[in-house]
Amino acid sequence: MNPSLLKYRGRLAALSPEARRRLLDRTGTSDSRVAQRTADIIARVRRDGDKALRDMAREFDRAELQSLEVPRSVCEEALASLEPRLKDALARAARNIAKAHAAQKPQATEVETEPGILVGRRPDPLGRVGVYAPGGRAVYPSSVLMGVVPAKVAGVGEVIVCSPPGPDGKPSAGVLAAAALAGADRVFALGGAGAVAALAYGTQSVPRVDRIVGPGNAYVAAAKLQVVDAVAIDAPAGPSEILVVADSSADPEAVAREMLAQAEHDPDACCVTVTVGDVLAKAVATAVERAAARAKRQEIVTKALSERGAVLSVDSLEEAWPFVAEFAPEHLLIATTSPMADLPKARNAGTVFVGQYASVAYGDYMTGANHVLPTAGLARAYSGLSVLDFYRWTTYQRVTRDAAARLAEDVGLLADSEGLFAHAEAARGWRKS
Repeated sequence: MNPSLLKYRGRLAALSPEARRRLLDRTGTSDSRVAQRTADIIARVRRDGDKALRDMAREFDRAELQSLEVPRSVCEEALASLEPRLKDALARAARNIAKAHAAQKPQATEVETEPGILVGRRPDPLGRVGVYAPGGRAVYPSSVLMGVVPAKVAGVGEVIVCSPPGPDGKPSAGVLAAAALAGADRVFALGGAGAVAALAYGTQSVPRVDRIVGPGNAYVAAAKLQVVDAVAIDAPAGPSEILVVADSSADPEAVAREMLAQAEHDPDACCVTVTVGDVLAKAVATAVERAAARAKRQEIVTKALSERGAVLSVDSLEEAWPFVAEFAPEHLLIATTSPMADLPKARNAGTVFVGQYASVAYGDYMTGANHVLPTAGLARAYSGLSVLDFYRWTTYQRVTRDAAARLAEDVGLLADSEGLFAHAEAARGWRKS
């Protein structure tokens, strides 16, 4: 067994303050160079529009783009050419995503706060959204479904997909097929920070959108943060991560599989297991090291585990939950004897997988839950992508003549106290004489 493979092993309570800080602080994977290069790319797109996008496709993707937009017929051809079993699997995933997200659709509300005073709130679908689909280290047709299908369920007016072009000037066939299956309205062969800038500010060919969603590399993540003055985004996101909480009922090999599944995403992925007892911790660490030795993406897996991998033990589950809340993982797997009973104790996670049979891979592809999730501890405040991200809310209020008269004097007093005398006059104008 290679003791150096996992960065941290031992008792959770025995972690040094520095080691604990490093585990909890997963925001340091980007650097100032990424931020500056991203800012330069955004500025180029704002200045030169389509020309900048074509130039960057040549520079970064080695692709000559005759057209930035991919014709709908090309997407349909990609779908038709898909291997039948893969096509059926994508269709099954899309159905489940649609069903799960349809159940989340919000409802309008109205309340009479006082007689004659009605306050309401109405969900309105966004007019146009952009869905980013990665195409660098790996290609994710599933991410297309996770962005497009909920937007369509919400009733968004126009859904645009952007994904990097290959040498042939088109995004991957899988992405194009998924876009056609999910019902994307338009698809552009654009990647990285340039795509985000085009969606945020618009160019001659790319329309400006109201919100940008979807995962991406460090440049995509940085670009989304830099364009929030012009467009809404889903949530800041970084490398993949998992936290497994396991007791003696858990299969160490299954826990190891879950850690490897996240580690293969990215060298900066963070994979942590907290076990009840040292015996299980040792078994899990051994299983992780065995699995890593035969991993197909071994270089990525080894780097992730050696820099941000941990198997830590506690005396009881009660000791684990405060750490879960503080760590706030993207994916939380509860592999315990009574996972449903433990679920209410799990706070601050992008999504929770209840029981060891609920592999994160199932949620990534097929259960219907969304896999676009907050990372780096931001699950303390952010939620995973849902149908709610594709609405804005209109608040309205109605006041009758009699209610206006009853409000007039108290509102006038409050306005006077703040020195807003025109407000006071507007309110008192409806006093009964």
